[in-house]
Amino acid sequence: MAVYKLFPSQDATMYSLFPQMNTGLDEIIEISNLNFALNSFPQVSRYLVQFDQDEIDNVIDGKIKGVQWDAYLRNYIATAQGINLDTRLYIYPVSGAWGMGTGKYLDSPIVTNGVSWQYQVQSGSAQWATSGFGAYVTASYSGSNAGGGTWYTGSSLPGLDIVQTQTFSYRSDKDLNVIVTDTVKAWYTSSKNLTGSYTNIVNNGFLVKWEGYNSYEDATGNYYVEFNQNKNTQPVLQYYSVDTHTIYPPQLEFRWRDYVWNTGSSTQTIVGTSQVYASIINNGGFFYSQSIQQFRVDCRPQFPPIVFQTASIYTTNYYLPTASYWAIKDLDTNEYVVDFDSNYTQISADSTSSYFTVYMNGLQPERYYTILLQTTIAGTTLVLDSNYNFKVING
Repeated sequence: MAVYKLFPSQDATMYSLFPQMNTGLDEIIEISNLNFALNSFPQVSRYLVQFDQDEIDNVIDGKIKGVQWDAYLRNYIATAQGINLDTRLYIYPVSGAWGMGTGKYLDSPIVTNGVSWQYQVQSGSAQWATSGFGAYVTASYSGSNAGGGTWYTGSSLPGLDIVQTQTFSYRSDKDLNVIVTDTVKAWYTSSKNLTGSYTNIVNNGFLVKWEGYNSYEDATGNYYVEFNQNKNTQPVLQYYSVDTHTIYPPQLEFRWRDYVWNTGSSTQTIVGTSQVYASIINNGGFFYSQSIQQFRVDCRPQFPPIVFQTASIYTTNYYLPTASYWAIKDLDTNEYVVDFDSNYTQISADSTSSYFTVYMNGLQPERYYTILLQTTIAGTTLVLDSNYNFKVING
């Protein structure tokens, strides 16, 4: 497979309680619905995150090269509270341009030089529309603080799935991980001036919000989150922003299948015993953050069969079985940066050896990582980890 990660060009949270406050440099982006005693209306936050269109175009034109691909929006949880029922986030493509600004939450005085609940760019600039929307565009707010962004609904766009949701429960994983392939295709088509249903949906990023009455299928309105005045409905999800000092900034992750099994005239065979030794023979240990490395696997049985030959039996290389996959872990946190995937991380083979390709751009620089290999041999699934370590460095 190939996995290629992009990081945001800008992000910010919009707060209805502070309709002109900018939070463009905050380390956190969040969605919330809070009922304060000082106000009869719930106080809502939504966040925006945008990725550079030129970088998206470069991946699609230069890396993917016409094969089937998917794009995932990934945000990593910092804190979560109040998630006691199945509640859903909605992810929409934003319909209007906005500016990140340089503010932080509750700066004193508050900074107003970027996007806020009321304004798209800065205080006194264009306000977020609350009526007279363009085709397929809508917005929603409650109370006296109009604003909170505008977005494409996708309800009348044939063949498009540009509105995504993710459901959270009390015990579920709170990381955001949703397929946004159709939205990215729409942006790409628009940026290239191509024709079709995707045209005119310009990349202004994503807007993430709790479900509201207008977006929830229950027509009775008995259950919704955003602007819900019930004191028992006060969920908050805080994610790391692009300005985080951690290894968890938001990501737009491209995935496509690059698996090839073409061994040509090679006489090498597939290893047939679960007592196997495998090493990565071209791991230099250090890679620049823009490197593209094709790792090759040296594989052989731990106890090769006895044969009569003049060369050492330990110099004979074998292929890993076709059901073999790779993954990458961060050595400090022991978390998967790229997990095993039967579709996207399958290990290829050519006339030389088994191999796979890693794009280093999606790994945080100045950190150490380790590669894991998973393979199924004779009904046994093995995970091989023989200190296949490396470091990504700035350069």
